[in-house]
Amino acid sequence: MLIDNHGREINYMRLAVTDRCNLRCFYCMPEEGISYVPKAALLSFEEILQVTEAFAKEGISKIRITGGEPFLRKDMMLLLAKMSQVEGIKEIHITTNGTLLEGKVGQLKELGIKSVNLSLDSLDPERFKQITRRDDLPKVMACMQDLTAHDIEVKINMVVMKGKNEQDILPMLELAKDQPVAVRFIEEMPFNGTEGQGNQGFWSHADILAAIQEKYALTRKLKDAAGSTSMNYSIDGFAGSFGIIAAYSRTFCGTCNRIRLTPQGLIKTCLYDNGIFNVRDMLRAGASQEAIVQALKAALNHRFKDGHAAEAHRKSQFPIFESMATIGG
Repeated sequence: MLIDNHGREINYMRLAVTDRCNLRCFYCMPEEGISYVPKAALLSFEEILQVTEAFAKEGISKIRITGGEPFLRKDMMLLLAKMSQVEGIKEIHITTNGTLLEGKVGQLKELGIKSVNLSLDSLDPERFKQITRRDDLPKVMACMQDLTAHDIEVKINMVVMKGKNEQDILPMLELAKDQPVAVRFIEEMPFNGTEGQGNQGFWSHADILAAIQEKYALTRKLKDAAGSTSMNYSIDGFAGSFGIIAAYSRTFCGTCNRIRLTPQGLIKTCLYDNGIFNVRDMLRAGASQEAIVQALKAALNHRFKDGHAAEAHRKSQFPIFESMATIGG
């Protein structure tokens, strides 16, 4: 069991397999893209599995595969197949934009993938194109239908952005009216790959809930799972549910049960820290799995209490202007 210095059990790793993405969502990266990590600098699949095996022995039981867009990584299905066989890993989840999953959903079902989070910020074709700088909404919607048809748990992740897509909150919510999906509304975060970024005047979790309750006053608060990042609700008569993730307000930090592994091997104990140590460099220098586990335990013994403390410490050393694609979704 991994326990941090605040008494929180750590059993969940968000694993980013690539920083590349086929969309160009403006809140994540500039239109021209970012300077991608050279292939040799990425963790290999063998290294990813070594780290997963080492951490699973210490209590990491849940993995979320992210990117960039994870299905841009060659042989992604092979990695998922091997990861599903790692002793101690009980749940594998995936976050994807859904544009590259055609023909793969049946395999995901066979591999026992627990859930798929689809990034989707608008149901309006023109706004979708403006936000993503691509015209792939039909592919995403087809993917959602394919996932639900295969009885794979689906969560729709919508980043709420002031002046960009507030009008999509209710249409997105209503996806859950007749379908067993969970729609999650996410506060915008300041990681879009440009200097001077920020989200002044952003829509907070309270703003989002108020907008929903103007039409659906009889929302009912659900009990949130341990370590949940979302505050979850149901609406009478809806087949699905909705949640709100206070990603910028960081109201959930007190129950954080996760670490992050970036595509280039950095371990982050908080989204807002600068990275604690690099497992890729350790492995390539010949470090054992035990040495990597000890490095993780040391990092957890000096973990920031919350994202605000991590951000304050980081700002005193480095400006924050990377892309979410380099951090890991």
